Amino acid sequence: MHGASQKYDDLRRRLENLGSVLVAYSGGVDSTFLAFAAHACLGERTLAVLGVSATVPTSELEDARATAEGLGLRLHEVATDELADPRFQANPHDRCYYCKSELFSVLGETASAYGMEWIADGTNADDLNDHRPGRRAAAAHGVLSPLLDSGLCKDEIRLLSRDLGLPTWDKPAMACLSSRIPYGSQITPAMLERVASAEAACRSLGLRQVRVRAHGEVARVEVDSSEMERAFALRNDLAAGVKAAGFLYVAQDLEGYRSGSFDRAPAASRSQDR
Repeated sequence: MHGASQKYDDLRRRLENLGSVLVAYSGGVDSTFLAFAAHACLGERTLAVLGVSATVPTSELEDARATAEGLGLRLHEVATDELADPRFQANPHDRCYYCKSELFSVLGETASAYGMEWIADGTNADDLNDHRPGRRAAAAHGVLSPLLDSGLCKDEIRLLSRDLGLPTWDKPAMACLSSRIPYGSQITPAMLERVASAEAACRSLGLRQVRVRAHGEVARVEVDSSEMERAFALRNDLAAGVKAAGFLYVAQDLEGYRSGSFDRAPAASRSQDR
């Protein structure tokens, strides 16, 4: 924890030197921690901006708003429309680049309107080990990543968040709904809504870390390894809820939840998904 404290001190120095900053805020562990730290350092010279689109579950938006209000963050919302971009709809392996390009373009306009000197996102040191095409978009738009620059990893951010009393310290990981659709399969508003409804049904049964991967009419449900036995015990209710969302068939993934599981598929499988 000592190392994390030193990194947090470094983060605060970096934020104080920015003068003013717009934080790309989602209500997740990383962006909430960054927005809180920026607000502590810069006060009203910090603006947390929440992107609203069809790729974000309504429940996540509601949670993000409630968290910002509870922490006293200065919050602004913007609409993004990555689904209007046919390159994003086509769902290539670098899909996130187009999504983040849309977001950062809108955030750039917002920063100018509010007089914010910099834009920062919640990328952390662990993200360098993952498939993150959005990093290219961040670089192209001059977006800073203070958590990464301070060397903070996910576990350290969770520990610091807990010590600071942030409600997100143990929040399950969340990614945009398009990550539930295999590369090469068209992203549509109807499929995003189906996935969101199916995951909401799973969470209503008390499952915390869950992904519903959409393979046409088949839903492949991933839950955390600690919840797999419970999910199987609830299989009848789980299947009924997922089918009510619009899927014809429901399967529980025996490997459990894996972040970015489509990115971990063999190249041959990914090409078949296309």
